[in-house]
Amino acid sequence: MSTGKKNFIPAFRFDLLTPLFDPFLRVTMRESTFKLRLVQEASILNNDRILDLGCGTGTLAILIKQACSSSEVIGIDADQKILEIAKEKIRNAGLNITLDHGAAPNLPYADESFDLVVSSLVFHHLTRTNKIFTLKEINRILRPNGHLLLADFGKPENFPMYLVSLVMRNFEETTDNYKGLLPKMIHEAGFDQVKEVLQYSTLFGTLCLYKGCKP
Repeated sequence: MSTGKKNFIPAFRFDLLTPLFDPFLRVTMRESTFKLRLVQEASILNNDRILDLGCGTGTLAILIKQACSSSEVIGIDADQKILEIAKEKIRNAGLNITLDHGAAPNLPYADESFDLVVSSLVFHHLTRTNKIFTLKEINRILRPNGHLLLADFGKPENFPMYLVSLVMRNFEETTDNYKGLLPKMIHEAGFDQVKEVLQYSTLFGTLCLYKGCKP
């Protein structure tokens, strides 16, 4: 996911590595564990309209649709190649999920048109400015009492994760994540009840699950 074509970063920064994205996440990021928990925390209701922001290969969108078949699930990503992989996975799963090609922070959706927005491992690709713009866009498209669930790197939970963060925080886009600033940004974008729900240790640092509610 990116904020525009000029700033677009493929899943692995190089298009040729995109097909390796799914197996890489399974091995290094405990994907099956944290994405299933994210779906559980979402508390999806019948007929909810849900956006998977930066949907990648569609794994999370598929899990959401399987958890609540009556929900309307839409995925959006700036990487056309990764969307092709998502389309094939969705087709093989026999599910009805809409995929859109687009980028934050200018989301192509009407104000107050979603009940839930989820985002997984997207925000560490964004600069501070684009993080803020994207969170404001999410707030715009959510209905009152709608929720944001965001999974991404956060403040290290222990010394081994701190050592990992010393390397990862050298990248401009990840610095705010490892400093633990995402909850503050979410709140400043207009969300209430912002909290960190869970933490997972991974090869690239502490992965956190954040929740926020639009008043």
